[in-house]
Amino acid sequence: MSKILKAFMLFLIVAAAGFAGAYYYYQDTLKPPEAGAPVLVEIPQGSSTQRIASILEGNKLIRNAKSFVFYVRQSGKGNQLKAGKYEFTPGESVDDILNRMVQGDVYVSTFQFTIPEGWSVDQIATFLSEKGRVDKGKFLQEVNEGEFTYDFLSGIPDDKRMAYRLEGYLFPKTYEIKEGATEHEIIDRMLAQFQTEWDSSWNEELEKRGLSLHEAVTLASIVEREVLVDSERSKVAGVYFNRLAQDIMLQADATVQYALGKQKDIVTYKDLQLDHPYNTYKVKGLPPGPIAVPGRLSLASVIEPETHSYLFYVTKKDGSGEHYFSETYQQHLKNIALSKRAQK
Repeated sequence: MSKILKAFMLFLIVAAAGFAGAYYYYQDTLKPPEAGAPVLVEIPQGSSTQRIASILEGNKLIRNAKSFVFYVRQSGKGNQLKAGKYEFTPGESVDDILNRMVQGDVYVSTFQFTIPEGWSVDQIATFLSEKGRVDKGKFLQEVNEGEFTYDFLSGIPDDKRMAYRLEGYLFPKTYEIKEGATEHEIIDRMLAQFQTEWDSSWNEELEKRGLSLHEAVTLASIVEREVLVDSERSKVAGVYFNRLAQDIMLQADATVQYALGKQKDIVTYKDLQLDHPYNTYKVKGLPPGPIAVPGRLSLASVIEPETHSYLFYVTKKDGSGEHYFSETYQQHLKNIALSKRAQK
């Protein structure tokens, strides 16, 4: 073998080794960096691929800016990368980062809020307004006039006696919603949660009881406002079903408070005389609509109420939040006396 041929072969071997080394180095620099906490990065409008690579490298989202630029050029996606604020997590692959930037999967800032069980529409609107998340007037207008596509809403009667059409349906939970969400979008999210929480198998139980979904939500809202101890919800629901069956007025203090438009520690005799369609001390049967938003346990208590003969209950007033239950008015009067003694 001539010296020239040997030299050429050596050159090829060295070149191949160099190419292989460069290739493996290139591949190594494209590997995801060490995993870490999410990072918010801002890609300015009009940024070049080099500028984007520099930002990503500076935030330890890629290992090598030059390798990233070369990879982007080879992919043909350089002119598809969109500006905006992104949330990337160290450890994401280069392909994942590229695909998200091509799709414009920008970071959306969110806010959280919690709606407790037993709140009324007015309380929800006031709370969100005070947090600066809604205009209370617009929110209440959407509650009454907004167009939403959930099937369960078709069962809400067109009853002018109801203060708020969607009372009872803005489901209580902790929500995370995008910043800048409109009143309509916030209400829609809560209605969607109601639909998620409502068990479709409950509809069959309602038919057996001759109860509409709206009536069930109405009764569940009363249970929600009347009961503090979860284990008593189905028992109290049973009391109301017994009263409805015997055509006895429900006489729920919570409905009087709703009619008054304010919560009171003590409902007076004068309050009970209020002439109002929601005052169940004056009107037989259920009120026109819910008085608050019931949680899932209260809804379930109406679907499967406890079977018993109780017609009355009174708070024990011993700090337990529980009630005394009775079948007759005479027993009820004795329980009231017990409750008063416990209060002393």
